[in-house]
Amino acid sequence: MTNSIVNKIMELKKERNAIILSHNYQRGEVQDIADFVGDSLGLSQTAAKTDADVIIFCGVHFMAETAALVCPDKKVVIPDPHAGCPMAAMVTARELREKKKQHPNAVVVCYVNSTADVKAEVDICCTSANAVKVVDSIPKDKEILFVPDKSLGDWVAKQLGREMILWEGFCPTHHRISAEHIQKFKVEHPDAKVVVHPECLSEVVDIADHVASTTGILNYARESKDKKFFIGTESGIIHRLQKENPDKEFHHVLQLADCPNMKLNSLEKVQWALEDLETEVTVKPEIAEKARLSIDKMLAIV
Repeated sequence: MTNSIVNKIMELKKERNAIILSHNYQRGEVQDIADFVGDSLGLSQTAAKTDADVIIFCGVHFMAETAALVCPDKKVVIPDPHAGCPMAAMVTARELREKKKQHPNAVVVCYVNSTADVKAEVDICCTSANAVKVVDSIPKDKEILFVPDKSLGDWVAKQLGREMILWEGFCPTHHRISAEHIQKFKVEHPDAKVVVHPECLSEVVDIADHVASTTGILNYARESKDKKFFIGTESGIIHRLQKENPDKEFHHVLQLADCPNMKLNSLEKVQWALEDLETEVTVKPEIAEKARLSIDKMLAIV
């Protein structure tokens, strides 16, 4: 059955002049049929460089929105429109406008894990890979409001020794990982490296061997001479890590660090998306213009 679905997807992809993008946290079967697998912004940038007419974005809604912002000339379709992001939902444009009134002189830095409406209200975006560089580019005498992830913001602030106003948002999946989990593996597997994402709790980040974005985790594992790793991020990344490093051993710090929204996309839904193109993701022109500016400012720095 799976082979017939994959064959049908390949036929439809050719007919539609489509490209399939998969985030690192997607199901393994979805990653395997994608043209490109990566982080949300990297995938959008990849899509912008192709001559495809249709982008099937296997990720969550804000990622497809970002692709629509970066690729205004292409049709962006998400296999399951219910694939949302709890962190992105923790800040709305209206709430942010109220907060900005309280800090009128603050530079607002926004993690890309946010809606287009929110991106349109900020000064500059960042990813987990470039957040330190983006914040460091802001003059030291400027107040900074960082939204929506307080954990990433806290990590950046500590890296730079800089105070920031942190929005009370977080990733529920990453916050399931505890320091106790890390300590347990360090005792039981002293030969292994513990690598975590900066969306984790500060007490987890503080005792990990390495902290990095999804792309950074992949690079670290590839370049490291170590052979055993415990990975503290969404479980989907293990599939790619093992696939790219068959001579190394990868384990979840926590099996339950699994994002149900990320796993909503499936091969069947990719096929249906290619067949009907009904779940297109669009952004209102007036929002898109402002949101694109915050992304462009980031890209000018990194």
